[in-house]
Parts: sequence; C-alpha cells; structure tokens
Amino acid sequence: MNKPIISALLLSSMLAGPYVIAQTPTSDAPDNAKSNKADTSNAAATADTQSNKAADIDLTKRIRQSVVADKSLSTYAHNVKIVTNNGRVTLKGVVRSEDEKSAIEMKAADIAGKDKVTSDLKVAPGK
Repeated sequence: MNKPIISALLLSSMLAGPYVIAQTPTSDAPDNAKSNKADTSNAAATADTQSNKAADIDLTKRIRQSVVADKSLSTYAHNVKIVTNNGRVTLKGVVRSEDEKSAIEMKAADIAGKDKVTSDLKVAPGK
C-alpha cells in the first residue's frame, strides 16, 4: 500500500471514531419510563382536551405557576398534566413521592376548589 492510502484510512478512522462512539445507544431508560407506560390513563387528559375558555385557561395557568414556583418539588412534579374543562381540573402524571402528590393536589384545590379537582397522579415506584 502506498502512503496516501494509509494516510487517508488513518484520517477517516480518526474522524469517524467519535461519531460512532457518540451514536452508540445506551441501555439507560428515563427514570419514569416504566411508570408512564403502566399509566394508560395518561392519554385521557391531554392538552387537546383543555378548554379554550378564558376562565379555564387562567385557572390552569394559576395552578401551573403555583406548582412550578415550589422549588421543593421534583421535575416530575413540575411537569404533571393540568387540564381544566368547565372549571373542573384534572391532574395526571407521575410524581416522586406521596408528599409531592399531596402538595400538588392541595395547590390545585386551593386555587380551583377542593370539589373541582380530580387527581389521577401516580407515585413513581422506588428504585
């Protein structure tokens, strides 16, 4: 083999090596993937079932702001689904603990009224 071919092969392997390593899939799944898969009810309350009435949008916004403002809650808790339809609030998703579940339910009840909140929150199984 001549030197230009060897040089080209070396250069191409050096350039392609990091790409191959970066594209190797990992076997680590997101923490709550199993919980979300098991929670078939997650499909029921989605953003497209949210009412477009100004009062419903405002209610959802106020609850979301209250949840996100609580920095003691996990990212899971900050990302629960909050869907409001005709003044009735549905909470869905997976949280880290019973304490987080209770905290979110209380925040929603304080804003919307206890009798107008339906909680379908699930606690992620421990590791």
